[in-house]
This record gives sequence, C-alpha cells and structure tokens, in this order.
Amino acid sequence: MKNKKTIVIIVIALLTLGLGIVSFLFIEKNQENKEMAALFELEKEEMENEYTHFATQYDELQIQINNDSLRIKLENEKLKTQRLLEELRQVKSTNAAEITRLKKELRTVRAVLRSYVLQIDSLNQLNKVLVNENKKVKAQYREAARQIDNLSEEKETLNQKVTLAAQLDATNIQLQPKNKRGKKARKIKDAKSLAITFTIAKNITATTGEKVLYIRIVKPNNDILTKNENNTFEYENRQLTYSIRKYIEYTGEEQEVSVFWNVEEFLNTGTYSIYIFSDGVMIGSQSFEITK
Repeated sequence: MKNKKTIVIIVIALLTLGLGIVSFLFIEKNQENKEMAALFELEKEEMENEYTHFATQYDELQIQINNDSLRIKLENEKLKTQRLLEELRQVKSTNAAEITRLKKELRTVRAVLRSYVLQIDSLNQLNKVLVNENKKVKAQYREAARQIDNLSEEKETLNQKVTLAAQLDATNIQLQPKNKRGKKARKIKDAKSLAITFTIAKNITATTGEKVLYIRIVKPNNDILTKNENNTFEYENRQLTYSIRKYIEYTGEEQEVSVFWNVEEFLNTGTYSIYIFSDGVMIGSQSFEITK
C-alpha cells in the first residue's frame, strides 16, 4: 500500500512538472506570436494613416478651388481613396498579398494627389487666402508624416526585439589548458592545447539548421590566436580574425559545444578572453585569469 501511494505521488509530481513546462513553452510561443502580429498591425496602421490623410487633403483641395470640373475629379479621387481605405480596414493584417496590392495603390494615390496639388498651386499662386490654406495643408501633412514616422520607429523597435529574441546565446563558457596527456595543465607553459567548452542555450525562436560559430581567443597582450591571418569573418561591417571555426547543427534545443586550440606558440600568464560569434553577432564572451 505504501508503494502504491509513493507511485501516485511521483506520477502527480511528474504531471505537475510536465504541465509547468508545457505552460512555459506556450506562454513563450504566444509572446513571440504577439510581437509578430504587432509588427503586421503597425504596417497596416501606417497605411491607414496615409489613406486617411490623403482623403482629408482631397477635401481641403476642393475647398480651395472654384473650378467645377476639377472639383468633380477631386471628388472622384477622394471616393477612390476612401474605398481603398475601407478595403484596407477589412483586410487582415496577415494577408500579405492584399497588403502588397494596397501598397501599390497607395503609391498611385500619392502620385495623383501630388499632381493635383501642383495644378491647384499653379492656378491659385496669386491668391493669398489660398496660399494660407496651402500652408495649413502642408502643416497637417507634416503632422501626419510625423505620426507615420513614430509608427515606423515603433515597428523598428519591435523588429529589433524579434531579431534579438532569435539570436543564439552562448553560456557557461569555460577555458582549460591541457597537457600532452589531455589532463589539466598545472602551468600554462605545459599546455599543449586549450580546451574551450560552452552551452548554446535553448531558443525556440531561433532559425534551426547548420550554424557557423567563430571563436576568438585573445591573449593577455591583446593578440588574437590564429593559424592563418586570412582566417576572418564579417562583424559590424569589418573583418575580424578568428581562432577557431566550428560548424554545428542547431535544433533549437540546448546544445553543448567543445573546441580545442593546439598550442604551437608561447603562452604568457595573464588574462585570456574568449569571444563567440554566430550569424554576424557576438553571442557570448568570458575572461579567464591564468596565473601559473
């Protein structure tokens, strides 16, 4: 009877742990989806802002003119703009094809509106009242542009958050000198190799597949250990020398990585730094003090 109770308790504990893990993964995935949805919604909101602004401009342009024929043309263009705006509001933010089509329509609306603005300015260049109205329209346009810029900045911030969330993360970085028997070297002068180990953290938002890791070993005098000066990779628009290049197959799960540097040069005591890069970003670093 005691054994049965123990088994029941263990099963309940395992179920509770499993439920907690599933809940955590669900919340993390849900957060990612929310951020992506927010990006799409911001792009759609930018377009709605522009369509609304253009429709308002057509109204104001109609007020400025006495030409009935031109007023009718402006009214038709305004109705077209309002129709496109309504179509945009009905489109789901995830419908890429419709969003693309409405973007093209928006460029056309912008070009047509610009041509009418030029015509009306030319017809009314001597009318001071209309000049003042034109200044007002331009001020409103600048305000709308400022609002659109703000939305663009918000979208860029979200883009950066999504990009950061998808980056690999190297943790638990270790450096250990090894002697000729593969054991820990007591003194740096006895080291025949440098063993570097680290963990690539689990990340369900990162792209899976083959990844190239670049490891830079920096000596106490700031020189980079390398077997060939042509061993370089691109980082922030410049070429950096690497010590070791490692290919891994990343699945999104936590992964242990080990690399070795064969010592063929004299190594001083002092501070050694390890820097790890992947996909054009630095994913981890650690410094080590070697005193013997």
